[in-house]
Amino acid sequence: MSRGRGVLVTGASRGIGRAVAAAFARQGDRVAVHCSTRQSGALDTLAALHGDGHVLVEGDLTDPARVEALAAEAAGALGGVDVLVNNAAVMVPHPLPTTSYADWQEAWQRTAAVNLFGTVNISYCVARRMIDEGRAGHIVNVGSRGAFRGEPDHPAYGATKAALHAFGQSLAVSLAPHGIVVASVAPGFVATERVADRLASPEGERIAAQSPFGRVAAPEEVASAVLYLASPEAAWSSGAVLDVNGASYLRT
Repeated sequence: MSRGRGVLVTGASRGIGRAVAAAFARQGDRVAVHCSTRQSGALDTLAALHGDGHVLVEGDLTDPARVEALAAEAAGALGGVDVLVNNAAVMVPHPLPTTSYADWQEAWQRTAAVNLFGTVNISYCVARRMIDEGRAGHIVNVGSRGAFRGEPDHPAYGATKAALHAFGQSLAVSLAPHGIVVASVAPGFVATERVADRLASPEGERIAAQSPFGRVAAPEEVASAVLYLASPEAAWSSGAVLDVNGASYLRT
């Protein structure tokens, strides 16, 4: 494993993003911790990182101009970005049978703006710099089991995560001649702040029972998969979508 890479993690103020940032820092990498709105959480992530050379970068991923600027800020602070982890996402409930048309429109637009367009824009800005600098690198997308299993209460989330997987596979082919490896992880339920109320409710037992292990994932387990896909040893996994769901959903 190479040491001292520059790593940009979007949506790193809590949950999976925080665990991913911590995992890279522990192996000696310099991490740019990104947040859009949760600055206090991002500062907590930053303060807890092992080592030094880490930095906070803030910006609304739905703003293309701000995305371009924060990619430049991260590169400047880290001495270049070698690894991009696309983790930032929103999950807005909007089950069709009980959602108004206006709320349906808002949920889809908001979800796509962050989960899809924000991700493709930051990926472009970072990959463009890698190409221009002749820098081999890695992009790892945090997708979802919901892209395959479906998300009946959050259909825009499932759809944008499916698009993210496809986007990653397209980039894997496009960027391979430039030495850039692109892959995705597809987690199932993960014990993060976002779903803490659901896991603590009676529904929590049913959710845990989806896996034959009888539990949900810890954020650190997803971070380990991201760390592998961003390693030099994973170059031949470019284009892969790695399921990290405890056998709760098996694809053929």
